[in-house]
This record gives sequence, structure tokens and C-alpha cells, in this order.
Amino acid sequence: MSAHPWFARAALLCALVAAVLPIAVAGLRGAVLLLAVGAGGVVLTVAALYWALTRRGVLRAAAVGVAVAAPIVVVVVFVRGHLLWVVLLAAGLAVLALLAARAALRRPRSPVLEHLAPDVEHPFLIMNPRSGGGKVVAFDLPRRAAELGAEVALLDGPEPIDVVALARAAVARGADLLGVAGGDGTQALVAGVAAEHGLPFLVISAGTRNHFAMDLGLDRADPAAGLTALTDGVELRVDLARINGRPFVNNASFGVYAEIVEDPAYRDDKTRTVLARLPDLLTGPGSALLIAHADETRIVAPQAILVSNNPYGSGDLAGLSRRERLDRGVLGVAAVAVASTGAAIRLLRRTRTDGLTRLDATTVTVDTAAPRIPVGVDGESLLLDTPVRCTIEPGALRVRVPANRPGVRSAAPTVDWVRLLQLAGPARATD
Repeated sequence: MSAHPWFARAALLCALVAAVLPIAVAGLRGAVLLLAVGAGGVVLTVAALYWALTRRGVLRAAAVGVAVAAPIVVVVVFVRGHLLWVVLLAAGLAVLALLAARAALRRPRSPVLEHLAPDVEHPFLIMNPRSGGGKVVAFDLPRRAAELGAEVALLDGPEPIDVVALARAAVARGADLLGVAGGDGTQALVAGVAAEHGLPFLVISAGTRNHFAMDLGLDRADPAAGLTALTDGVELRVDLARINGRPFVNNASFGVYAEIVEDPAYRDDKTRTVLARLPDLLTGPGSALLIAHADETRIVAPQAILVSNNPYGSGDLAGLSRRERLDRGVLGVAAVAVASTGAAIRLLRRTRTDGLTRLDATTVTVDTAAPRIPVGVDGESLLLDTPVRCTIEPGALRVRVPANRPGVRSAAPTVDWVRLLQLAGPARATD
């Protein structure tokens, strides 16, 4: 018998006990009081944090004080009522219910189709020694790549190097594979050249975060493992996204985050710059009014928009966990509008609200009255002409990966209690 029904039953049992326990100990009236105090504390804390981000001076200091005091007051009330242990136990049971529910609802991942990788004779790899805190040097990647027959170009000069021109020159000399050991922004630019020429592309996880490598199922802890794809690899056909024609492999962000990162002061003092800019960007005239069109859906005045090369999982509020697949042929869109305290509180519901939009699209256009707007593209801050247009090219990129690799972990599923009830029921006999 499948374990899914038992996980579903465990989830329902833990949820039921978590709900009944406060009533059994404190009575119905006491349970309602517990819920009111706890929920009130959460709402007050969220509202205070929003004010702390959107106000300055005395109001900001007062909001911070309320945000700190509210949880303390809630705990004191529970302690004085001798009910703190009930709250902690019920919270623990709720966590167990959530974990069991996700285990019950998790479906087997359908693997991305692997293709035979033809032999390559002239692989060309671009490596950035400064990326990822010096992983290229720490893992001795240039020597290892050269021993496998690859030509290596190091981005170690004092002046910036045009990696697109570098890659195209290598193709003109006969390179039959392009690869990068560096950040996702560099990966994307060279991947664009590989896609244009129909060449395989090799990802070496030598960047800081390596989100693209993670979603390809590569070993991010050992960049040298990516080199084994040269001799023992397979090919994956994945999508490539573009923003105003420029390729990106992860995401493009508009609005608050992009404008803060674009500020020259952000590099020297991140915290001070964020606190100084947020009030105007969230509630004032500090940023341009954005209007987005995701296929036929119109999104008006969001504070932040994130467009991703394939959708992120739904395990968190903004959907920024990971992408199970990179070959669905759609862009993921997440837009948030929190122009008021009430909008910030409504986001706690973790469902579709006026302030949160999540959907898939094949084309996303972001426009504003300004002729150019800052956009964060794969971790790099750019100024792009408006309207900014994001598109997806299904299966445009041939990514060469090691035959043996960790693989992609499934994203946490959305908890559906109706589905859990169905799973927990008696198994139906089959003919």
C-alpha cells in the first residue's frame, strides 16, 4: 500500500489534535481568546514592520518598538494564563501536520528528457577567477579543464571583457562547445551565443549562488564535477528567456529591489540605502508607476515584479524557492503590491489577493512613463529602454551536464486539505 494515505491521515490527525488541544485545556472561550491574542499579535507585528519600512524618524522608531514588543506581550499573556505549553505543543503539531501533508501530496518528478551528448573536439570555457570568492582557483579548474582538452579564457584583466565577443570569436575559430565558470549573468550571456549557433553549453558552478546550476541538478559544492560532462555527459534541452533581446537564465526583477540596487550608494552601505529609499519606493513618488501585461493579464502599479525563466515553486509566499523544470516553455510571473498597511496584512493569507499575483505567461511587457528603468537581470543591475519585453524560447539551449549528478529536488507542493481528505479515505478496489 502506498505511504501517501498514511501521511495524509497523519497530517489530518495532527491538525485535528492541534485544533482540539486548546479547547480541551482552556475551554472554548479560552481557546478563542488564545486565537485572538495570537492572531492579533501577528497582525500588529506585520503592521508595525510595514510602518518601520515606510516611515522615517520618530514614526519608524516607534514602529520598530511595537514590532519588538508585540510578540513579547503575546508570550507574557500566554505565560500568565499558564497556556504557553499548550500554544507550543499546538504549534509543533501544526508543523508536523504541514510536513506530513506535503509528504502525502508530493508527486514523483517527471525527469527532464536526456539526449545523447555527441563528442566534442574543441570545447571553449570562459572562467572568472573572482567569481564565487575565487572558486576557479580554489578548485584548480583551468588546469583540470585543459587536461580534458578544453581551451580556457580567464577574465582576470584590469579592464572589463566582452564575454559575448569572446565567445563568438571562439565559435569563429571552430569551438564546438561553450561553457562558463562564473556567475549566472555571465552564464546567460554566453548561453545566448551557444543557442544562436546551436552549440552545447556547459555550466560550471563557480559563481556565488549558482541558481541556474541548482535548477539543472548540478553539484554546487564541487564545481570541478561539472567538467566530467566533457567526457561523460548527457544533454538537456532547456528554455532560454530574453529581456529586450538580452538572454537570462534565472530571472529579471522590476520595481523596489531593482531601483535600490541601481543606487550608487547601495554598494557602500546596503542597509542605510535600503532604509533611506524604501519609504518613497513603497508609498511615495520615489519610483515610476509600473504597468505589466502578462499575455492577456494586466497588472497595475505593483511595487515589485519578478519574471523568471520557467516558474518557481509555490512553497513560499513569493515563489522564489526553486524551479523543478526548465523546459515548460513559459515565464513565471510574481507581482506584489503593498501600498498600504492593510495590503501587507492581507498577504498573510498566502492566497491570491489584490496585492499578490502569480501566473505563467509566454510574453511579459513592463511599461512606465520613464524612458528607461532599472532592472535586475540574473543578479546584475541594468538600465533598459521601456517598454521592457520578456519572452521565452522553448528548448533553445542545449545544456551538457554530467551523466551522474545530484539531480533536482522536488519543490514543496501546495497544501490542499480536500485532496488530503480524499487520500486519507479507504483505498478503492480496482478491477
